[in-house]
Amino acid sequence: MKPERTFIAERQIARHCPELLRPAPAASELLPTLARLGDRLARSLGAGLGRMSGGDAPAVRCLAPRECTMADLAGEIAPLAANSLLTPDTRHAPFLASIEAAAVLRMVDRAFGGKGEVPSPLPEAFPFSAELLITRLEAIVATAAADAFGAQVGGSIQAIARDGALAQITPFSDATAMIALSVEIHEAPASWKLTLGFPLASLTELVGAAQPLPKASPRVEANPAEEPFGDMPMPVTAVLVDMRIGFSQLSALKVGDVLPVAVARSVPLKIADTTIAHGTIGEVDDRVAVQITHAF
Repeated sequence: MKPERTFIAERQIARHCPELLRPAPAASELLPTLARLGDRLARSLGAGLGRMSGGDAPAVRCLAPRECTMADLAGEIAPLAANSLLTPDTRHAPFLASIEAAAVLRMVDRAFGGKGEVPSPLPEAFPFSAELLITRLEAIVATAAADAFGAQVGGSIQAIARDGALAQITPFSDATAMIALSVEIHEAPASWKLTLGFPLASLTELVGAAQPLPKASPRVEANPAEEPFGDMPMPVTAVLVDMRIGFSQLSALKVGDVLPVAVARSVPLKIADTTIAHGTIGEVDDRVAVQITHAF
């Protein structure tokens, strides 16, 4: 069907500058940033675990972050593990946290007065007592992550899903490009591992684009002889006499009284309450003048 009239655009189509269309950072750009944040995360995680156990903070060490896919990461996680999907409460940037099942069950056994023994073989699912402990561990990991990412998070980090089987929360597709960060926790009687998995999009939201900041322009000092300062009038005060007299003498002053004063050898020149120079009193063309002897 042929239209009866010509359609005209109401306004020009938007044109975006190249900066807005810049592609997301690659994994190689995010790895160094996450490695630096790993030290901060390790300190906060150790402090949180120490408070939970009521003892000294365990030694916590972050390994170098590495690139992988979600399928690769899922292959490293055992069929039973404390898996949680975490995200900041101010934005949608989910990431995965997974704690080994043996570590959870060892903590549960110690909590009930045991020596930290782990059943063999491992159960197919966590008992209810372990679920309560996992909630506490999850909160410690979330707090440590919030401390590590700091202002980029803009608030706290919370869990949006958890399950002992990773497949039940299906956080990301198998082909999702990920950056994995392994955290080793060393405590008696055995060490254990926390695994964090960040999709590239989530990590970009959490740490920002790892692009170098533009170099700052060299600082140029303002020239007082140029505009807009050159013609600006500034009242300058020369303090010839600075004397002190008692209030009784001041209240008794009357016309004709003579107050002996001595002009200072060095006269301060001030703008408002700031001294800008010192000078000596002299005379030029029958007028009192000040010769500058020192300028600040």
